[in-house]
Amino acid sequence: MPLQEFVLDGFQGGLQTQALLFALFLALYLVAVMGNLAMMVVITLDARLHSPMYFFLKNLSFLDLGYSSVIYPKTLTDLLSSSKVITLGGCATQFFFLSLFLTTEGFLLAAMAYDRFVAICSPLRYPISMCPSVCARLMLGCYCGGCLNSILQTSFTFSLPFCSSNRIDHFFCDVPPLLKLACADTTINELIMFGVCGLIIVGTILVIFISYSYITVTILRMRSRGGRHKLFSTCGSHMTAVSLLYGTVFVMYAQPGAVASMEQGKVVSVFYTLVIPMLNPLIYSLRNKDVKDALRRLGQRHTAT
Repeated sequence: MPLQEFVLDGFQGGLQTQALLFALFLALYLVAVMGNLAMMVVITLDARLHSPMYFFLKNLSFLDLGYSSVIYPKTLTDLLSSSKVITLGGCATQFFFLSLFLTTEGFLLAAMAYDRFVAICSPLRYPISMCPSVCARLMLGCYCGGCLNSILQTSFTFSLPFCSSNRIDHFFCDVPPLLKLACADTTINELIMFGVCGLIIVGTILVIFISYSYITVTILRMRSRGGRHKLFSTCGSHMTAVSLLYGTVFVMYAQPGAVASMEQGKVVSVFYTLVIPMLNPLIYSLRNKDVKDALRRLGQRHTAT
């Protein structure tokens, strides 16, 4: 009989370990929520940040907030509970939205690299090339790409018969641990996961690499040392975010053998589903003078009222 619910095994350890993990995850999650909400609010309220770069950055904060919130409220509850049950429908829903937000973010990082390429390499054409309608279409394309991948991965994964066990060796519903529970040949599913994820990663990284190759050449040709420093600083924040996300996602999904190592997978998963969403607002705010100035103005406005 097909399974209708699963048990999320989560992390090993006694009550003390579970309590320590709860405190750690709660602290990181709250920082991620507050940081991303602050970025969204500041960019929305400050008219000086109403530009394509910050439009994409606000969407990045929304996606970071989205996929961490898909996982960690349930994870925090499970750390304090003896019952770690999740229904088949709940598992599929969690998996779908995680895949949607994460894949969309990958496409968005490529769109942000293209935006920087146009801004630095073709500044005179930038207002036309990256007008609001173009930005909206790029963002829509990112969400459509994420949705297509999410539908594909969810339909193939949850069309499998799960009957060997109902215990998921993970703290959320993800492809590798779910494939281990299937009582059917999962070769096609693994090939689809590696193939599609690999194609998305390679395709978006190629866009990023080409964009930054042109950007680097353009910046090095500049005579102003201050201008070069400012542009490298702006692009450095984006490249840091790209390196963090793509490095961990590649380890988790786009290499043979990733399915076999669940314990390593849990640690990697914490990094890309919680640590990165927490770090991104800090990376972009601490290294971005415009964001720091906007935060200062917002604080002064709040104090004045």
